[in-house]
Amino acid sequence: MAAPVGALMDGAGPAHRPYTVLAMSRQAHSALCAEQAFDRLREVARVDTALLFDEGAPDPADQADPAVTAALARAEVLFTHWGCPPLTEERLRHMPRLRAVVHAAGSVKHHITEAVWQRGITVSSAAAANALPVAEYTLAAILFANKRVLQAAQLYRAGRAEPQLLPFYAGHGNHGRTVGIVGASRTGRRVIELLRPFDLQVIVQDPFLTREDAQELGVKAVALDELVRRSHVVSIHAPQLPETWRMFDRRRLALLRDGATLINTARGSLIDTAALTAELVSGRIHAVLDVTDPEVLPADSPLYDLPNVLLTPHIAGSLGGELGRMAHEAAEELGRYAQGLAFEYAVVREDLGRSA
Repeated sequence: MAAPVGALMDGAGPAHRPYTVLAMSRQAHSALCAEQAFDRLREVARVDTALLFDEGAPDPADQADPAVTAALARAEVLFTHWGCPPLTEERLRHMPRLRAVVHAAGSVKHHITEAVWQRGITVSSAAAANALPVAEYTLAAILFANKRVLQAAQLYRAGRAEPQLLPFYAGHGNHGRTVGIVGASRTGRRVIELLRPFDLQVIVQDPFLTREDAQELGVKAVALDELVRRSHVVSIHAPQLPETWRMFDRRRLALLRDGATLINTARGSLIDTAALTAELVSGRIHAVLDVTDPEVLPADSPLYDLPNVLLTPHIAGSLGGELGRMAHEAAEELGRYAQGLAFEYAVVREDLGRSA
């Protein structure tokens, strides 16, 4: 049952505390509550839980529930998270007072429609907060890949004796290796920042990266094919766009040097799965894959069992206590709105064509 209007998460706060409706699954709400992520939200807004829904259940906004209808009619702000349905023109008709959408997660492409922009509704996203755990995952993957940690562990487990490390590590390690970053996105830039203390050469490919930006980041901008050929580790941080679909096809994967590692924490569709599988089955290259195409590979995919593949189930982004970081950032955005200030992390309509 939906919570009735008036089931508000109340508290002290600024003079203007906008009426804010939570549009997210109950599971996401429970996770955020467990991290005390709504403490700040209660200070700055009057929060209604009428629009919470169970994952897989019908959208409560479509069920003509009087409590939901009343909440939407009063909503000045939607505070969204994973699972929020698309804000179509029809749905927006039920929210005549809506002025802002604050997304306590990353990409807004799933639910922010053209109708939102036409209504002049402002949008904020916690994508910057979500970039940090992805960058941390990537940093660990790069350092482990160059050090051949997984392969050394397998060697040790199989032999159960002191391995001959010097022959094994010939040509490996984190001294002087070249790391290629594909996409100077929020996450790509965070990875570059985290790599600064290490003795690594970082090169970057991004069609929108200017020479001045590259100098400021302390990296060298190169063409994609050159990056792939030169790098010991290639890490993908580009958005999913028509132009990036299967950008790592059979031809480009063949450019990877023998023994190179390909890391993907962006979108699975950026790599041709069949071509990558063939390369990995041959043993020529390595991969760390947090996303795949399809998102869950078939049960008989060899990638589950290959010793040169680390396959994880889309865990690089915010999970567990990391969800609280996104919600706290989003709550601070709502606090700015309540004070009549501009969002710090506003989503710009024109930028969506080149972002995740």
